[in-house]
Amino acid sequence: MVTISQESFLCTGTHDFRSPLLPLVSTPIVVSSKVWICAQAFVSPNVTLGEGSVVGARSVVTKDVPPWSVVAGNPARTISKRILK
Repeated sequence: MVTISQESFLCTGTHDFRSPLLPLVSTPIVVSSKVWICAQAFVSPNVTLGEGSVVGARSVVTKDVPPWSVVAGNPARTISKRILK
């Protein structure tokens, strides 16, 4: 199970700014099981969200998120471990 909250944006496309033609570059986002992406979060291309991780509201994720961690901010940084009760 994965929870993706309202107005989150998972962006798998970008452009090669080194080319004057700005060709589209598409890379996947991997969302593992038990992940929660909170409201209005942005996840960049080529990012893996590890199992059980949480992305805080309005966070901007540009790097992989380790399993069972909580990240928040812009850019998103690990703020704690996710420990289930």
